[in-house]
Amino acid sequence: MFNTIIVALDSSELSDRVIKTIQHLQLSPAAKIILAHVIPTSDSDLEIAADRPQSEAETLPYRHIEKQLQAYQGSLPFDSQLEIANGDPAEEIIRLANIYQADLIAIGSRGLTGVDRILQGSVSSQVVEDASCSVLVVKPVG
Repeated sequence: MFNTIIVALDSSELSDRVIKTIQHLQLSPAAKIILAHVIPTSDSDLEIAADRPQSEAETLPYRHIEKQLQAYQGSLPFDSQLEIANGDPAEEIIRLANIYQADLIAIGSRGLTGVDRILQGSVSSQVVEDASCSVLVVKPVG
């Protein structure tokens, strides 16, 4: 039984497919869903210093991500929380799964192959390899 699920989302259309997949799983009404978005550290211009007031321009990317996650949250019939983290996406997804003692991680796969996969890396492959819980990989259509 999956009681706690980390749903790793990004800003792609694949996130919609991951959410639809979660909605179709037969989960307990007591299931807890953690909707997570990781901002890669290479996007350092999105990092916000916590020790000073923030301008609207500095917080805009976070607000956009938060609004997107809240829209997904509203479509789920389960108790859910939002997590926005900075760092290496695979490491942060696994860290969140460990913190919440997740039973399942749901993540999309862009379907990269060959040289693209080598150059760009595969977050979903790294999560499958390193996670201590089950991982559901949702692939794009086509």
